[in-house]
Amino acid sequence: MIELNKIYNEDCLLTLGRMPDKFVDLVITSPPYNMRTRIRNGKYSTREKGEHFSKKYKYFGDDLPIDDFYSFHSKVLRELIRVAKIVCYNFQIVTGSKEAFFKIIGDFNRDIKDIIIWDKGSGQPAMHEKVLNNCYEIILIIEDDNKAGRAIQNARFSRGEMNNILRIGKGKKVVDEHSAVFPERLAGELIKGFSEEGNLIYDPFIGVGTTAIVAKKLNRNYIGSEIIYEYSRIAEKRIVEKFSLFLDNKREAVQ
Repeated sequence: MIELNKIYNEDCLLTLGRMPDKFVDLVITSPPYNMRTRIRNGKYSTREKGEHFSKKYKYFGDDLPIDDFYSFHSKVLRELIRVAKIVCYNFQIVTGSKEAFFKIIGDFNRDIKDIIIWDKGSGQPAMHEKVLNNCYEIILIIEDDNKAGRAIQNARFSRGEMNNILRIGKGKKVVDEHSAVFPERLAGELIKGFSEEGNLIYDPFIGVGTTAIVAKKLNRNYIGSEIIYEYSRIAEKRIVEKFSLFLDNKREAVQ
């Protein structure tokens, strides 16, 4: 049994396993980057020693071996394609995800309808020599309709209305424990473009709750999964506080 407007503190594969086919209208998610899986002597290595590699998540290692990272995200994507009409899956190409990311594009080439470039405007300087600064992230737009081409059958935007480059500054840190936060504006653009009021939005890596907050503001239902207990509690608190503030501001605007 799945309840709406709830965050499940569990592995997303457990939540997905309880969902029937095409239960969700839209998935929006930004999985962990695998930032702490690095290269040593030309080979992948986990648990980078430098302090600057471990500041994104307080309660999460973010250091899967590359084969495990690929296998896990492949399983998650297959389940998301089963349960959802449209999937927006955000990746940042870093050392710890690069090989897996390009394999995934090949594996799911038929289902990937397009790619949105999230242009963040600026990026932190690369951590090593001869590495490009990372100023963008990629959002895979996936739909299981068995049709060739780029048309997204369940999209809600009109012809010429939505671009495949979104120029939106990166999200601001809202809590010390989790600095990799999806911007509300980016979540809003995707929700408005690929769903309508009353639809169900799911985020399998909901973190501190941004997708749910924006879904509620835009009159959608949500479900979230978050394996880290501390983040699930932060998310629930933020949803209550942010949505209450949103309603207060709305009332003031009407008066």
